[in-house]
Amino acid sequence: MSGRIFQNVVLQFKETTDRTIGVMDAEGTVIACSELTAIGAKWSKYIEPIAAAEGECVAIEGKTFKALPGWGGHFDYAVFASGDDSIGRTVCAMAAVALNSAKNYYEEKHDKGSFIKNIISDNILISDIYMRAKELHVAAEVKRAVFVIRPVDDRLESVPLELVQNLFPDRQNDFVLSVGEQDVALIHQMDDAATTRDMEKVATSIEEALRLDGESRVFVGIGTMSIHLRDLAKSYKEAQIAIEVGKVFDTERYVINYENLGIGRLIYQLPTTLCEMFLQEVFKKNPIDALDQETLFTIYKFFENNLNVSETARKLFVHRNTLVYRLEKIKKLTGLDLREFDDAITFKVALMVKKYLTSRGIDA
Repeated sequence: MSGRIFQNVVLQFKETTDRTIGVMDAEGTVIACSELTAIGAKWSKYIEPIAAAEGECVAIEGKTFKALPGWGGHFDYAVFASGDDSIGRTVCAMAAVALNSAKNYYEEKHDKGSFIKNIISDNILISDIYMRAKELHVAAEVKRAVFVIRPVDDRLESVPLELVQNLFPDRQNDFVLSVGEQDVALIHQMDDAATTRDMEKVATSIEEALRLDGESRVFVGIGTMSIHLRDLAKSYKEAQIAIEVGKVFDTERYVINYENLGIGRLIYQLPTTLCEMFLQEVFKKNPIDALDQETLFTIYKFFENNLNVSETARKLFVHRNTLVYRLEKIKKLTGLDLREFDDAITFKVALMVKKYLTSRGIDA
């Protein structure tokens, strides 16, 4: 954002108060000031206390500072006024209101990133998308992929925005946005011939670039390909759902494509009461919790090997008759014969429903 926008507002204040008013950026550089000689000064030592104030006025070395709201956890700009008394605080707070309005107006009119963020957040009318795209010279009908990048551990800090921006430096066609408390959204322009596989390659490159000591630190959710700007909001929601569903049903994957969620996507959208009823109907003899870990491991291996008894026995390093005995035991406990296709499907869905309820903290 141009410092000239702030400077125009600051100079108007000079006519109404004798206090010095200005703006510094997130690096501590003064980019606008009613005292022109202060422009360009480096005040990096003030960054930490301003950020710690979390948007409140804070007095430092004879000046009062107030951060302007930003998208991420850190401020982008901070207003300051000379004086650490009540008048200085009042002047700073009033200047912050005016300068924040100027900032928002500028971003709405001239900033492509704000425009894209409003689209994915459903904060703009579809009819206005065409007009704003034309004003900002943003191509409306271009293939774009939407990715949501989220920390694996909710206790970790947000995804490093700068690292993702460095991976995709084309600011005209790619948009890296901080959304929510931890997520980063990437809207990446794709080639006309790009396919789902190409989107997955991009997502994999992001996940690998953000690894630490070889350990995956982020999930990358992929929405369906957007052909038009108006499709971005839908694709963004899909990328979010991909992460949520993947965390429940496929815990070993860190790159998750919405199009590959399968039946997990359907289960995730079901009411929990309906899921509980389903489990009660399927396991009339005994609840699913009656199965011990060894039995469950056998069941998972049986499914992994496409219900092939001989192949599953080989993978489990047991005799074929031993596996048949275990399957009979499961049939007696649950009433379901996993060698029968319909029963196997029912059991597979039931296991997924159980996983879903467990993720919601519900015992069924």
